[in-house]
Formats: sequence, structure tokens, C-alpha cells
Amino acid sequence: MHSPGQKKSIAGTLLNLVGSRPKGTGAAAPAPPGADGDVVQPAAGEGALENHLGGDEARNYRKYEYETVAPHVGRSMLEVGSGLGHFSEQFAGRLDYLVVSDNDPYCVGELRKRYDGSDDVEVIDLALPADIVIRRKVDTVVMMNVLEHIKDDVQALRDLAAVTEPGGRIVIWVPGYMQLYGDFDRKVGHVTRYTPKTLEASVREAGLVPEVLKPINFLGGIAWWFAVRRGGAGYPDPKLVKIYDRTVVPLTRTIERVVKPPFGQTVFCVARVPR
Repeated sequence: MHSPGQKKSIAGTLLNLVGSRPKGTGAAAPAPPGADGDVVQPAAGEGALENHLGGDEARNYRKYEYETVAPHVGRSMLEVGSGLGHFSEQFAGRLDYLVVSDNDPYCVGELRKRYDGSDDVEVIDLALPADIVIRRKVDTVVMMNVLEHIKDDVQALRDLAAVTEPGGRIVIWVPGYMQLYGDFDRKVGHVTRYTPKTLEASVREAGLVPEVLKPINFLGGIAWWFAVRRGGAGYPDPKLVKIYDRTVVPLTRTIERVVKPPFGQTVFCVARVPR
């Protein structure tokens, strides 16, 4: 049992590990609106906010992502929103055919450089919803923190199912729970955060069958909740993300091996494309 002082200390530690407010500023400013007033996701260049969450500052977290997703990946894969390629590179040598994609010109350019000369890798510019043109269908689609950016998520899932082999899987990793929605989400253009129930509704409406559907990253969810409620975390500081990665992520993985979390920072889904 923690004393009130201990609880405050834990909360402060989690807050500091998750993120920080830019020095000398107040609350983070909203992302610039588009022509129709919608929030626009910032360009995903080297300094983009979301790259810090899965890049070199977060090696353990990237391993956590990979080990959660990899058992559900077959021999061919389309990754939607590949960014700079940190996630897809972990599948090097395992796949017969890999398609990486993004809709940011910088990222597409970097992906082309990364996979130049790799005949078994195709790089495409993709903004969902859209008709997807690739060499052949894949048995697995992976979306890591992408679906939450898309207003018409159901149509996006239908478009992905159209290029997935019957019986194949669409693996979805999205931020969880609107209680955690804050300045960071607005900055990077998140339309929503999901619960297992709301994600299941979109998956089923798209004609897919959820096989795995659960919240994960319980401690990350607690940390993010404190950060948002305290109003101080406008963006993830790379140095603090590195500390968080070394401490909280390994503890989270240990706990979730034996305990099914009731909620989390992330909702994870594996959806089957009907035969």
C-alpha cells in the first residue's frame, strides 16, 4: 500500500518519463488546420514527433512491438505508414515479399534509399483510403499507429482487405482510450483513440473477423494519463523516451506475461480476411 506521498512521487516519475512541455511555453499549440479546417499531420521528417516513439530512442519499445506483431506475420507483408523504416527492417530476411509505404514525401524518399536494390521490397506512396496497387497480394498487412489518423477507417480497412489474400491477416496497433487524448494527439493529427469495443466495430463493419483484440502497455497508459491530466506533456522528449524505454517498457512486458491488463496506452488487434 502506497502512502499519498509515494503515490505523488510515482505519478511525477511517470509524468517525467513520458514527456515534457517545451521550455518557456504554455500548453502546446494545436496543429495547423487544413483548407477544410481539419487537423493536418506534420510532415514526418527526422524531427517528427511520432518518430521518437519508435526510433533509436526506443529500442526496447520497438522490440516489444516486433515480438507482439511477428507471430501473426506470414511470408509477405504490406506495412502501412512505414515512416523511416525502423519497424520493417526487423523483418529483413524473413519475408519473401515486403511492401513499405508512407504518404510523406520525405519518408517515401528515405524508404527508397533504404531498400534501393532490394528486388523483394516494393516502396509505394500510399494515403488511405485508396485503391492500392502492388505487384501481388500479401498474406499480412501491418498498421502501426496509422488507423487513428484516418477519418474513414472502415473504408481504409476494406481497401487493405482487397490486397490481402483470403484468410490473411490485418494487424492493427493503435493508441487507446479517449481519456488519454491530449495535445500530442492533436499535434500529430490523431482523429481518435480506440477502445477494444470501438476498434472491433470498425473491423467488423469492414467485413473482417477479429481474432485477437486487447489493450496492451498498461503502465504506459498510466504514465500517459498522468501526463495528460497534469497538462504538462506536449510532446515526447527523446532523452526521456530513452529513459522510459529502459525502465518502464521491460517492466510492462514482464507484468503483461502474467496479467491481462484492463486498459492500456495501446489497443492491439489481429483481424482475419474471410476466405
